[in-house]
Amino acid sequence: MKVVVAGASAAGLATVEALRRKGFDGELTLLGADARLPYDRPPLSKQVLSGAWAPERAQLRTAAVLSSLDVHLLLDDPAAGLHAGTRTVRTASGRELAADAVVVATGVRPRRFPGQDGLAGVHVLRTLEDALALRAGLRAAERLVVVGDGVLGAEIAATARSLGVDVTLAGPQKFPLESQFGPFVGGLLTALHTAHGVRLRLGTAVTGLDARHGRVTGVRLDGGEVLPADVVVVAIGSDPVTGWLDGSGLTCENGVVCDSRCRAAPGVYAAGDVARWHHEGLDALLRLENRTNATEQAMAVAGSILGEDRPYVPVPYFWTDQYDVKIQVHGVLHPAAEVSVVDGDPAAGRFVARYRRDGATVGVLGWNMPKQTRLRRPEVAETLTRVHCGGTV
Repeated sequence: MKVVVAGASAAGLATVEALRRKGFDGELTLLGADARLPYDRPPLSKQVLSGAWAPERAQLRTAAVLSSLDVHLLLDDPAAGLHAGTRTVRTASGRELAADAVVVATGVRPRRFPGQDGLAGVHVLRTLEDALALRAGLRAAERLVVVGDGVLGAEIAATARSLGVDVTLAGPQKFPLESQFGPFVGGLLTALHTAHGVRLRLGTAVTGLDARHGRVTGVRLDGGEVLPADVVVVAIGSDPVTGWLDGSGLTCENGVVCDSRCRAAPGVYAAGDVARWHHEGLDALLRLENRTNATEQAMAVAGSILGEDRPYVPVPYFWTDQYDVKIQVHGVLHPAAEVSVVDGDPAAGRFVARYRRDGATVGVLGWNMPKQTRLRRPEVAETLTRVHCGGTV
């Protein structure tokens, strides 16, 4: 039996490892767009960007460990096409790889602002090279503007402030991460960033970039105000890497659409940021962009390939580190949910908040209280079970 995994980041590598752990002894091929050995992404906006970690420390596995997996590792040669019926992957270099099972784990790519390509001083952050280029830019910069008020933008702003850079965070929301956490926690994040010296220009759309002699000089806001900048980071979200699947026969709508077994077509599966699968607990299609899901979904895909017939019904989990604050989330938060503090005290900088809709706990959020947050996870799991059994959230 042959398995080809397209995408050599966390989800792709975790699929390979899970297959071997489960006893698969067939031929494995792992394709990667990056020339580097597989590396982790969460440290890029924090430890690597700050310089606390050397780039090599973000590597997921050593060359020796990868060799022990007996996998054909084809780097710097991304998947460029797929025939789902024959399960044949074509790579950018022209290789044709036929398999009994194909796993799509090509992740996402950052959205770009119109006019940013070719403009010096403007960055996105997705790859290790992106992080190193941004770090080099920040060393010589006095003023950074981060365009984007989500998780990545907030993390970059926090890291840049720790390096002593003057930072402005711009975005359309009233609070940072408001769409993820709602106004209560968003307000606390506003206070956190403000206390660390970040200028917040929120609630206003960014309309363009100003430049002189091919280098960015500022960020234009709706209304005409220009935020001066030596460096700009565009962190306005990302899109699933599915263009290479055009004509493949797969359904791609905000990701690779899969059933509850993460199966997109007979013998074709998807895992990680690119996968949009049917979560039976929520009775909805769900796509998650976080490190935990990449690993857990990879294990589910490996099981499906080997004949296990179980739906993938995780309790979603992710975290973000900003300054000395660790925020951990279990469940699917909704900004309109009823939020109550059930442990700790926000004034003391440590608390757990419960998110409820129609009387059911749909999520919990911990602010510097990891153990107590984890203890609340069963409440969320119970809600998902009730939905799976026909209840209502």
